[in-house]
Amino acid sequence: MKVQVQSKKGLKTTLSIIVGKDEIKKKLDNRLLELQDQVDLKGFRKGKVPPSVIKNQFGKAIYGEVIDKVLKESTTKAIQDKKLKVAGQPKIDLKTFGEGKDLNFELQLDLLPEIKLQTFEKYKISEYLVKVSKDVLEERLENLSKEYKSFQDKKSDSKSETGDQVIFNYQATVDDKEFEGSKGKDVAIELGKDLFLQGFDNQLIGVKKNEKKKVISTLPQNHPKKELANKKALFNCEILNIKSPKKNKIDDDFAKKLGAKDLADLRDKIKNQITDQYNMALNSITKKEILDQLEKNHTVEVPQNLIDNELKSIPTNPNSNKDENSVLSVKKRIKLGLILNEYGETNNIKVTEDEIKNEIQKQVKSMPGQEKFVFEYYQKNPSATQHLQSSIYEEKIIKFFKSKINLVKKELTIKEAEKLIKGFNENNKVKATPEIKKKESKPSKSKKISKK
Repeated sequence: MKVQVQSKKGLKTTLSIIVGKDEIKKKLDNRLLELQDQVDLKGFRKGKVPPSVIKNQFGKAIYGEVIDKVLKESTTKAIQDKKLKVAGQPKIDLKTFGEGKDLNFELQLDLLPEIKLQTFEKYKISEYLVKVSKDVLEERLENLSKEYKSFQDKKSDSKSETGDQVIFNYQATVDDKEFEGSKGKDVAIELGKDLFLQGFDNQLIGVKKNEKKKVISTLPQNHPKKELANKKALFNCEILNIKSPKKNKIDDDFAKKLGAKDLADLRDKIKNQITDQYNMALNSITKKEILDQLEKNHTVEVPQNLIDNELKSIPTNPNSNKDENSVLSVKKRIKLGLILNEYGETNNIKVTEDEIKNEIQKQVKSMPGQEKFVFEYYQKNPSATQHLQSSIYEEKIIKFFKSKINLVKKELTIKEAEKLIKGFNENNKVKATPEIKKKESKPSKSKKISKK
């Protein structure tokens, strides 16, 4: 096989490739011998059909099969031998071919650009940390004490008020008939929350212990029994007890009720919870700073074919052209993907199968009851697994990058963090996620072929 660079302009390169007729004849003869064991023709025992007979019967199809294989193999070898990094699908332009002739074709390639990475010292990125003040912690603790309130018995002659807890039995009827679920015992509701049935609480305000009370309320629209939906029901209630809210003492015992070891541990848990609430958004801001500086500090020629392919995937009005902003956004996204991939390859960053499995497991745990659906989704959608791998790869590169650059830590109050996040969200309504482009050492299996 002979390979020559026919032309080179920017990222476009054309190779001239010649595969000798003797090499092609050898491959054709080998394929005929392979087919001898498979072909079954009338008048011959299976496996005993002469290659010449097979050639006479199926010559054109076999020759086409051999040529297709030669094109693929020679294309891959030429790209590897020339150490070319291909962007997208190569195009093959056949010049001469045919039995008894050399195979002569041109390989038109779009190449990935060479990227000179800037040193880590060039970057100065902000890392934002939320400062949780003592006042904020105490406010959260106070809210928790109200949310997880306890109650104490009221005097037997005291009337119920909004905020009290009423414990009662009930027997209900619709159109003077009992129904499934029409009886309840030791039901406890907090007056004013309206969590039982709409308007039910208000009718229990002013009742006393041991009193009987009739309450009329409408059953919900989504009642399990369709025939009862939106029906008025009469509840005959027997008031068992009335309790008033008791202010919790915020101490170790209260903390233990909420699953903490003690009050100090509860404060730590609240602090971490508040921090986690803001971390994801603040990390996105830091990541945006990194991507912006990466894009600014590198000059990269983006292959036009990658831009064209990306634009094809953007849904638009069929009567309008792709606007300039779409082109710029796509170009920036591809550029960032190429830069990130260069950092990944240069620093030998890889994604393991275990990392992909662990990420899928995280998704499974976050969707209880849908575990089978999640697993089947990734099994049936290789592209989804590929997308997940790309996301993990990108995050690993960003994490590595952050470990090498000068991160300037900035402490923010909650109000400052909320203001920063709000401004960021307003300015970045359309998220431009970089598309990491792997450098290819061999072409895609599908190729555009034009015969001359």
